[in-house]
Amino acid sequence: MYRLLLVATVLGIPLATQVGRPEPPRVEANDNRVPAGRLRHDTLAIALEIRLGRWYPEADSGPSLLVPVFAEAGAAPRIPGPLIRVPAGTVIAATLTNRLGDSTVTVHGFYTRPGTGADSLVLAPGQRARVTFAAGAPGTYLYHAVAGTVDTLHEREQLAGAFIVDSTGARSDDRVFVINIWSDGRKTPGERHALAINGRGFPFTELQTLPLGAPVDWRWINASRRNHPMHMHGFYFQVDSRGREGRDTVYAPEQAWQAVTEMMLARSTTRIRWTPNRSGNWLFHCHVGFHVVPAARMEPPAAGSHQHFSGDMREHMAGLVLPISVPAVGPPTERGVARRLRLYVQAGPPRGRVARALSYIPDRGAPPAPDSVEWPGGLLVLTRDEPTDIVVINRLPEATAVHWHGVELESYWDGVAGWSGADGVRAPVIAPGDSFIARLTLPRAGTFMYHTHLNDNMQLGSGLYGAIVVLEPGERFDPAHDHVYVAGWNGPSGRDMLVNGDSAGPTLQLRVGERHRLRFVSIGLANRPLFVLTRDSLPARWRPLAKDGQDLPPLRAVPGPARVALAAGEIADMEFIPDQPGSYQLAAVWLGVPFYRQRIEVVP
Repeated sequence: MYRLLLVATVLGIPLATQVGRPEPPRVEANDNRVPAGRLRHDTLAIALEIRLGRWYPEADSGPSLLVPVFAEAGAAPRIPGPLIRVPAGTVIAATLTNRLGDSTVTVHGFYTRPGTGADSLVLAPGQRARVTFAAGAPGTYLYHAVAGTVDTLHEREQLAGAFIVDSTGARSDDRVFVINIWSDGRKTPGERHALAINGRGFPFTELQTLPLGAPVDWRWINASRRNHPMHMHGFYFQVDSRGREGRDTVYAPEQAWQAVTEMMLARSTTRIRWTPNRSGNWLFHCHVGFHVVPAARMEPPAAGSHQHFSGDMREHMAGLVLPISVPAVGPPTERGVARRLRLYVQAGPPRGRVARALSYIPDRGAPPAPDSVEWPGGLLVLTRDEPTDIVVINRLPEATAVHWHGVELESYWDGVAGWSGADGVRAPVIAPGDSFIARLTLPRAGTFMYHTHLNDNMQLGSGLYGAIVVLEPGERFDPAHDHVYVAGWNGPSGRDMLVNGDSAGPTLQLRVGERHRLRFVSIGLANRPLFVLTRDSLPARWRPLAKDGQDLPPLRAVPGPARVALAAGEIADMEFIPDQPGSYQLAAVWLGVPFYRQRIEVVP
């Protein structure tokens, strides 16, 4: 297979000057349903331009930005850029023109896959390049451009689009979603952000209305230079591929895994498949708190605004949020007699960098003292298939909500105020002094979590999170062999993190040959802590068991070095069987610096 048919030629073609500088054209939000260019036989001819456009990332009449964007020649500019989608074996003949009057543009992604990305094109103002290449291997890729020089203080990732190569004879009716970000990066109260999925930020992202029981195939492309842990409410999705700009790894069925949160690194891609087998309203969103709260809007509300506590999801969420609606078919699921637990939402005095500590505390035979707190919230130990009603009692002076993260449940109990449930019957906020009953019947054993889903930057950063362990019927939780580690923030800034509410854990005494389960939960507002178990400064070995409460396929559940990085919203279970005595250390590390240590002594 040839890699490059014709080396790009750059032509100094003078472009027409805009007399009087008329208003640039309005940018269209690109839903990535219609491929760009003209496909004839085995060749796609496509002409793209980089030009200025007026982008409305929220409402059509809302705030706007004047930004460089991609456009097909003769058509409106689009964010994300025009979809390039071709069958395998296609040759792409592309013309790229820089219509910006004052900026050189560097274009990436117009080369045969797999590739290194070294074949970038540099276009001065008024220049044009023609490049012809074979599309290459099937997969999910992207192309992007930088106008001017790379700006480390600002984010300018609106100049990007999807590049899809379909296998011969494969269906091409799956959906493609591209994440683009623009941010002025001033770090001031007036800074502006545009966080978009297919050109729009929530609540203006496209509602996904999906039929009950029909498999769904999605391709996601993170065209930004930030990492995004993408989280699905209420369902697992199967990760079928992961890739970057220039290469994609497609997994065989026995290698694919199930997840509810999957980290998308900067400028990465993934293909997922899932089945909406329960009706109601759901979400797929980034789990970085700053990317989904009202402050992510172009014109964020003032601090303390009622929007942070609103019972309308269109007010208390924004940014990288994709709403999902599955119309009901048939009667609701029947439940048996339920076990009942009481869970108190508490506020206490300052703690660490938190001006007011918040906490979940279960009723352990009597209500907790009103100002007591526990970090993390109390561990909830439940049983698979046992109906359980959790009565959430709000003792805070403001509203709250609880999301049962990773749990397969009916929509109304999912915990997104003003959205969970269905039209006409949606879950409310839990008002001060009020309560809400969450009805759960958990269909699988594993590790999960629960956390606030309202005013996240304050409530989550102040301690409203905890772990859930679901056991098989008849099984008892054994803390001597079952160890839970919950990493969260010590305040809303992320400068400090804690594990189980502390920077150090109690020394563990283990025996050679004993089997231990280590359950790791990451629920900060952002960051990706690394958990590592060492002996004499060298990594020990453990066996991965589960991701987000779902058992890993056998090909992935194999022993390896004892280290795992978990983004916000990710969960991992590991099996550790010490094979020799000595001193071990479990550490949680961020940016190369341990923020938590625990000594483990292993005896014969």
